[in-house]
Amino acid sequence: MSPGLAIVGYGKMGRLIEQVAPEYGFDVRAKFTRANNLHDAAISRESVHGVDVAVEFTTSGSAPDNLRRLASLGISTVCGTTGWFERLPAVHESVLSGGTALVYSPNFSIGVNVFLQTVACAAALFAKYPEYEAWGWEIHHSAKKDSPSGTLKKLAEGIRASGYDRAVTLTANRAGSHPGTHEIGFDSPVDTITLRHTARSRDGFARGALRAARWIAGKKGVFEFREILGELS
Repeated sequence: MSPGLAIVGYGKMGRLIEQVAPEYGFDVRAKFTRANNLHDAAISRESVHGVDVAVEFTTSGSAPDNLRRLASLGISTVCGTTGWFERLPAVHESVLSGGTALVYSPNFSIGVNVFLQTVACAAALFAKYPEYEAWGWEIHHSAKKDSPSGTLKKLAEGIRASGYDRAVTLTANRAGSHPGTHEIGFDSPVDTITLRHTARSRDGFARGALRAARWIAGKKGVFEFREILGELS
């Protein structure tokens, strides 16, 4: 019997996850939308019957309550919602109390997570040369709410964590239906080095989340997606 999947948040990402879930061996057994899950009211023991893992793509205001509720029902979750990480300690406690697991990330693209590592390595090298200043830029579709995105913020955090202690200027554009481009640059009086990741579609985000959902079976604890990347190949 295929493991049961719940989709919490049935927007563009939720619908795409439903479409490709069978390729990863999942049977979608529950779907929760903004309309039917106000204040996480629809997530109940009855509604998640037969569900082994949930994938959560909602909003920053809804995600923490959804994650705590799912943990209390014994459901491990993969969460791609951004903007709620300041509430991670409370969610972490709920996950541990529920004996479940959580994998979270601002971006579930395999390529983006390798890009994060690449940028961090470059930043560690340029940290030694004060003539190089850093900047970050992104563009996303006009419906994206957070600006700058969680991914661009994560890139900047990685630069600083690598020992680069100078300012990193971030800019963001929102237009059309662009799935996402992130660019990091290091500029000096004599040259410019540019690192760029461009998503062609949302497909990579959905597939990364489903790979994490398959990995999470039988696990306990809270993990960031980049921490488990090496175990997904």
